[in-house]
Amino acid sequence: MIDRLVLFGANGDLSGRYLLPGLAALQAAGLLPPGFQLIAASRHDWSDAEFRRWAAEQLSRHGDALPPNAVDAVLASARYSRADATDGTAVGRLIAGGSPIAAYLALPPAVFPATVSALHAAGLPSGSTIALEKPFGQSLQDAVELNRLIAQTLPEEAVFRVDHFLAMSTVQNILGTRLANRLLEPIWNSAHIDSVDIVWDETVALEGRAGYYDWVGALKDMVQNHLLQLLCLVAMEPPVRAGERDLRDRKVDVLRSVRPLAEENIVQRSRRARYSAGRIGERSVPSYADEPGVDPARRTETFAELELEIDSWRWKGTRFKLRTGKALGRDRWQVAIRFRPVPHLPFGDTGVPTPNILRFGLDPETISLELTGRGSGHAFRLSPLTLHARLDPPALPVYGTLLLDILNRNPALSIRGDEAEESWRIVEPVMAAWSQDVVPLEEYPAGSDGPVKRE
Repeated sequence: MIDRLVLFGANGDLSGRYLLPGLAALQAAGLLPPGFQLIAASRHDWSDAEFRRWAAEQLSRHGDALPPNAVDAVLASARYSRADATDGTAVGRLIAGGSPIAAYLALPPAVFPATVSALHAAGLPSGSTIALEKPFGQSLQDAVELNRLIAQTLPEEAVFRVDHFLAMSTVQNILGTRLANRLLEPIWNSAHIDSVDIVWDETVALEGRAGYYDWVGALKDMVQNHLLQLLCLVAMEPPVRAGERDLRDRKVDVLRSVRPLAEENIVQRSRRARYSAGRIGERSVPSYADEPGVDPARRTETFAELELEIDSWRWKGTRFKLRTGKALGRDRWQVAIRFRPVPHLPFGDTGVPTPNILRFGLDPETISLELTGRGSGHAFRLSPLTLHARLDPPALPVYGTLLLDILNRNPALSIRGDEAEESWRIVEPVMAAWSQDVVPLEEYPAGSDGPVKRE
């Protein structure tokens, strides 16, 4: 197990909100190796004590009542260096020591290529790993070039392209539920499943992230990575084993099977929109165009929806809808599997059956199944029934799970290089059409359900 984590961008929101609490959770569970070292680096001119003071504040704010001894141990393991992550000489000083390191790039994606080049120039010790946050590039060409740079530095099995959705226990339970139950696997195909809705609707608005979000938008921020990864887990063929090779091979098969959207289809099968002024609960939300730091001329979308088809034996005829939006009226984070109706009802005019829907709730983590059964009263009438299970909370937070895999060099829950490239292949035609206004940029009031449904 790697016992040195070099954290670039150590003073950023990702580090304070997720990575430091993830490390403390590993420490509390006894999962960090003896002598573990956190080497924190950023451009701030801080001392070790100043970084530890900042880190302690972040752990107090985001640590969810972590044991004080675990927090103290993580803080004691940290040392801080002012360093430019794109400077090979400075990076070389950070990683000196001979033992393997895990280099975590909690940095803006625009500096990934220069940072990878600096790590290559510095010479990573044998057995090291590198972790990069999403988005992996800004286009297919970017992803191909970044993969080429990484391949010069480390073998593919030592590279972690992070997608934290894959570490969510309910996301993993999609595979567990469909593959471990004889009841479901025989009907997990287009003969029985009419459609799949993968939804990440959230009530949060921009929340001061214009510097990042206004350059990215909903399509790149959520669809190109998170939602396509969920699509892979729903649609993939059963792997031989749950190891990194078989899992990622089957996910790539799904992405390669997604039918490219031609321009004439993009108008009917995609939507983009941004929120206008409105209210979400008790708070007033300005229009996206009026948010601080936003350039309205950039026409960045805060809502994206794609309807995709998979050209495979299993899924011919099933519709997959991917949807995400900000500043909506309710949080809705789910994967909904909608089954086809039964071919005949022998009960006469006794009610209309509700569609059978299997829902995986992503946060909170739940599974529910909507069925039809006999209602109350003497007459036989159909009535909806819902079976609902709330899952036990996971033993580790999502980033604790990811960090444990990184330190153990287990890349099963990371994205392989060809996966990243195939994801860009799917969304690039949509990006091109949207940039030319082939699809209109709609608006929806903050606090609503999104753009008005099409007729």
